[in-house]
Amino acid sequence: MLIDSHTNLHGETFAEDLPDVLDRARSAGVRGMIAICCRLADFEAVSAIAEAHDDIWCTIGAHPHHAKDRPDICADELIEIASHPKVIGIGETGLDFHYGYSPREEQFQSLRAHIDAARRTDLPLILHTREADAEMADLLEEEMGRGAFRALLHCYTGGPELARRGAALGAYFAASGIITFKKAEDVRRVFRDHVPVDRLIIETDCPYLAPMPHRGRRNEPSFLPDVLAGVCETLGWTKEEGETRTTEAFFRLFSKVERPL
Repeated sequence: MLIDSHTNLHGETFAEDLPDVLDRARSAGVRGMIAICCRLADFEAVSAIAEAHDDIWCTIGAHPHHAKDRPDICADELIEIASHPKVIGIGETGLDFHYGYSPREEQFQSLRAHIDAARRTDLPLILHTREADAEMADLLEEEMGRGAFRALLHCYTGGPELARRGAALGAYFAASGIITFKKAEDVRRVFRDHVPVDRLIIETDCPYLAPMPHRGRRNEPSFLPDVLAGVCETLGWTKEEGETRTTEAFFRLFSKVERPL
């Protein structure tokens, strides 16, 4: 059994063939998917996909790119929406200083609201980090001091320092198709040396970041076995070991999910 812990299934990219995309995923052994919410305005569309399929769950959150759209976002609002029965996580949220689509102050404010919601609901917090390793590590340590919460550093491409500090806080890490890229040896090294093997899960982050040998194509959940193959090659696992380890870690982290038979 494979679980795709991060998909972006709503919107135009999959609008014309989503049923076929989901059929291919299931045929490839993917037995569950999380539909990620990246802005509050998208929750209706995201949750509708989850409601229509027993093997799809969803989240509520605002990506750091969109922090400027809702500078008034608060934990209470996120918690109210998170009462939806298919919501199993808070996010995607985080810090992204690469593009600067939202001011840093608003990114921090939004992230803190998401952390508070994750802490109060005990739902995993799904974190995006780009060119903000030190700031993310500092904030996570500060907020953990105020009360524990469960964190997932999704699509991890950060450096060893954030990995080390995140692991010390109990964070989980998700590998994406990037782990299969020829020029991603730095990413593979971090997964070998700094990511706890019992806190490693996998994702496609589709439609982005298609793994080898699909680079340049629209990514989709049926490519998840190729992400797993990259993880197994990196860590010296057999396919069966990798499948078991990543699936068990998923259900430990996303404990609201009832494991499929």
